[in-house]
Amino acid sequence: MALGSNTKFYETPNHPYQGERIGEESGLLTQYGLKNKEELWRAQSELRGYRREARELLGRADTGDEEASEFLARLKRLGILGEQDALDDVLRLDVTDVLERRLQTVAYRKGLGNTPEQSRQFIVHGHVTVDGARVQTPSKKVAVEEEGTIAFDEASPLADELHPERAEDQ
Repeated sequence: MALGSNTKFYETPNHPYQGERIGEESGLLTQYGLKNKEELWRAQSELRGYRREARELLGRADTGDEEASEFLARLKRLGILGEQDALDDVLRLDVTDVLERRLQTVAYRKGLGNTPEQSRQFIVHGHVTVDGARVQTPSKKVAVEEEGTIAFDEASPLADELHPERAEDQ
């Protein structure tokens, strides 16, 4: 089945006007430098998908051994789960575990930007590379082994450590 242009890859909240939820969402938008609530809802939908898959694998424990280990390996490779975590730990995940693995957040934590928003701008404008390849998608999930390869593009003016927009503490 082909996906139409109207297909969304996220679910919106069932009750759009809940003050407490809106406040939590605004806090996460600010903390992670997200452009809009759609990005947060995408992360929440991704987390729901992980939980759904974990529940299915837990429910049919007799046949899902190989599938479960592949699923856990994928989440560990992305850094969403720790090395010691098991299948039932997936059910305890929070949306922040997914948001922490976005390129925008990882680049900010590495000090490529002074704020998450600045890191996002550097990525969108093509100043950041992952494993030597330019990446312009701030929502890209960064695998644990890719983390060390995130840097400014050599051709970018930001590669100069004395550039005025560079973070002060590098």
